[in-house]
Order: sequence, then C-alpha cells, then structure tokens
Amino acid sequence: MISIETFREICLSMPETYEVRHWENAAFRTKKRIFATVREAEQTVNFRFTPEVQAAFCAQDAKGFYPVKGGWGLQGWTIADLRKVKRSMLVSAVQSAWYGAAPPKLQEQYRMQNGL
Repeated sequence: MISIETFREICLSMPETYEVRHWENAAFRTKKRIFATVREAEQTVNFRFTPEVQAAFCAQDAKGFYPVKGGWGLQGWTIADLRKVKRSMLVSAVQSAWYGAAPPKLQEQYRMQNGL
C-alpha cells in the first residue's frame, strides 16, 4: 500500500506543483490546472488524464486504475487505488497527469531536463 504522504511527496516532486484544497480534498496543480486529487477516506486518488492515457493505465493495471463513473470518467478522470497500485505505476501516472496539466513552456523544460 502506498500512503497518502508518499503520494503527496511524489506529486510535489514535479516542477512548479503545489497543493491546494478542492472540495475539501487535497489537490495538486501546476500553474495551469489540477492534475490529481486525493480521497483520503477511500485511500484513492483521481488523475486528470486524456481518455487515451486513461485507457493505457486501465489496461496495464485494471485492479489499480479504473475510470471515474459517469461523464468525468468519459473525459479521462481516473481513480487509482493506493492499496492496489504499484509505486512505479503511480509515479508514471503522476508524471503523465502532471505533463498533461503543465503549460507548454513547462512541458518543454521537463522534456529537455529529462532527455525526452
């Protein structure tokens, strides 16, 4: 199981990320938008993915990742169960969601720094 604190540390390790409150839950955002929210009581987190990225994570780990029900899920919002997901997959999910939320200049900096 991955703790909420570990998840928080992973999110905050991403460039220009900060924590805010969103509907009484912790949320992580770049300057542009929120990319992840925490549901502490359920030990889950929600990621803002594109539908294509959502499909890839759900296909790789159907027990750890699944779409949010309803319209939000159709837009790409995805639940990750911290009791079931592996750390390496969670790190990859944070990076993917962060990248999708980051402004273009920050995306470019990230690509350059990481040789992508």
